[in-house]
Amino acid sequence: MDWHHVWPVVAAAFLASLVEFVEALTVVLAVGTVRGWRGALAGTGIALATLCLIVLALGPALTQIPLTYVQLVVGALLLLFGMRWLRKAVLRAAGVIALHDEAATFAKETENLRGLALAGPGWDKVAVTAAFKITMLEGLEVIFIVIAVGAGPGLLLPACVGALAALLLVVALGLALHRPIAMLPENTLKFAVGVLLSGFGTFWVGEGVGVDWPGEDWSILGLIVGFLLAALAAVQLCKHQAARPLHPTGQDAS
Repeated sequence: MDWHHVWPVVAAAFLASLVEFVEALTVVLAVGTVRGWRGALAGTGIALATLCLIVLALGPALTQIPLTYVQLVVGALLLLFGMRWLRKAVLRAAGVIALHDEAATFAKETENLRGLALAGPGWDKVAVTAAFKITMLEGLEVIFIVIAVGAGPGLLLPACVGALAALLLVVALGLALHRPIAMLPENTLKFAVGVLLSGFGTFWVGEGVGVDWPGEDWSILGLIVGFLLAALAAVQLCKHQAARPLHPTGQDAS
């Protein structure tokens, strides 16, 4: 396999999975800190085992579906998913909505968990359920992203490598820090991920409908650059729009 050729797939899977794993880690850390690590690790472990079973079940099933159908459906979903991330990242970068704060999320989850009654002897069902739910939710999104960016021939393995690298990095940071990974520029990551997923989604939709992309897979880079430039322009437009003074009636002064 030409790894120089598939690096955009690895990068997209890594960055997207990194964001999802960081969000899951924040809640699992809150559960472990407040309710105890036994329940937090048990819920996380059960969710990971369930996700592995889903992957084992989906893998053979996907091979029975014509590739063009997979690319069309997954590409459309990936495009919608990426555009949703990109829209929020643009609004955050423009200052229209607040930046996402993992430390604040950790504090909120901690407060909510402390408000629940502590468990007696045995397993803490609240801890197990909370850790299971967040790990399943974020894990399912990672599975979708890996399948989506790896929808082309021979691209699933590089996508899996990117996601696995993100998982190992987040686990290592979690073990070392024992606190939310707040130092990561999450909005920047989501901005980049939104651009990457939108580019891949557009490419796979085109493949599914029979578009003859110039340069074949290298067209993905052109699409990514196009979405990046459009997103940066949208940030400036939103900043300009937000800075316009309003008339007393609430209408734009222009």
